[in-house]
Amino acid sequence: MVSRVDQIYRSILLSKFFVRGWGKPENLRRLFAFRKILSNRETCQHLVDKTHPVNVTKEVDNGDHVLMEAEFISPFVDHLPGLLPRESEKVKFQVLLPKIWRSHPLKPTCLHLAGTGDHGFWRRKMLMAKPLLDDYGIASVILENPFYGCRKPKDQLRSSLHNVSDLFVMGGCLVLESLVIFHWCERLGLGPLGITGTSMGGHMASAAGTNWHKPLALVPCLSWTTASQCFTQGVLSGAINWEMLKNQYFSNDVFREELFNMIQSPEGHFPVYHEVGQQFAREFPKSLSHVQQLMEDEKEDASRRQAREVEARRTQEQETLAPQRVASGGVGLSLSLPRLNLFNSLGLSGSGKPQQKETASKNVLVGYRRAKSRVFRPDVTPVGIRPKQAVNTKEVRFEPYMPVKDALTWEALQFMRGIMDECTHLGNFSIPVDPSLIIIVAAKNDGYMPRDGIIPLTKLWPGSELRTLETGHVTAYLFNHQVFRRAIRDSFDRVIAKHYS
Repeated sequence: MVSRVDQIYRSILLSKFFVRGWGKPENLRRLFAFRKILSNRETCQHLVDKTHPVNVTKEVDNGDHVLMEAEFISPFVDHLPGLLPRESEKVKFQVLLPKIWRSHPLKPTCLHLAGTGDHGFWRRKMLMAKPLLDDYGIASVILENPFYGCRKPKDQLRSSLHNVSDLFVMGGCLVLESLVIFHWCERLGLGPLGITGTSMGGHMASAAGTNWHKPLALVPCLSWTTASQCFTQGVLSGAINWEMLKNQYFSNDVFREELFNMIQSPEGHFPVYHEVGQQFAREFPKSLSHVQQLMEDEKEDASRRQAREVEARRTQEQETLAPQRVASGGVGLSLSLPRLNLFNSLGLSGSGKPQQKETASKNVLVGYRRAKSRVFRPDVTPVGIRPKQAVNTKEVRFEPYMPVKDALTWEALQFMRGIMDECTHLGNFSIPVDPSLIIIVAAKNDGYMPRDGIIPLTKLWPGSELRTLETGHVTAYLFNHQVFRRAIRDSFDRVIAKHYS
């Protein structure tokens, strides 16, 4: 059950996501290709120089600890030039180091990544870093996300990323920048090392943690296997302009013909959907005005059918009242049409080949109606929600937070699900060096990060531990930081006991 608090909290926020759309198709193409290198630990190691220059700009003595500020240029700039806004190219971070290490000669240090809306350093410093230092003697590094705080583009409003592609740019940056910081910490003699984050920060921490070549304390909080659920089924889906995304998607063939074919989802459902979607897209009129005309024609057809049904019922009633008439000869039309195979309804044969051309135009409109009926029919779970590899995952209905108005919006939503899986699904990344060190903290009734219907993170990382809070996302964040900090301590204890004893 989705937390009511999560729904209400999201409804009162003004922030919108992806206000300019998907991003340039060529940028998505470059990101998809780069993801395959970035997500492989063996190839990703070579993307960051172990001696990448880091400049310490400030050092302050705060009594029991030292606060350092430092900066460097993101390695992402060298590998995908032109995708990162100029304001985000320079990376800034803070470090809290104790003057006396409790676990000397070990110097446990944890990297903290920011969640959605967490600009600057203050929040993570006061809620996580300082208490970790005071209670457990664990040092912290607080990294400013690209597109956030001092790295936010001038024309960006709050946390509202302009394009869907910006989220993937952010993820790629944080993976490489985390590696720079890990190497820098080792040069300073700090370790063992760990990484954590909450919500979006937790997912980014998971992606970055998979690429470190040594055992790592990893604690993702209030995140899960992929971001696709967050933006297509969680409450954040209501903060997206799906009408604009739909129009962009159908106005450029590259999205449907090329980018969709590049999607690699461990959930295993997109090849089946895309085979149907490709034919649907080819047959459907490319003019969006023509689309609207078809929808209007459909409404007129429905009105005519309704009129015929009323007339048929009147005739049937008259026949029933007349004893001399044969009651069995009455006629009755139903608005409910017979359920057809989805391939047939979209103009495909059972083998996936197009039917005869003379029926194509009719099948286009029929296909539109059938696809739309699948969206609204309550007993149908679209293929996009059925995981291929999740053995014990129960079937759930696809119930997006926002209303799906038509089949075109549904296909755009499936594309969103696909590209989110391509770039954020942890099944596309390497398994961390030692999954037994990982402690995952999740909320049972999380409305921001739904967990039903996708491969569980614990199945991707065998041996990892899942700790579940009996609450929603917002409540978990507001009142359970002590749980997050305890999980970080326990993860570091496992690293020390297993690899440093």
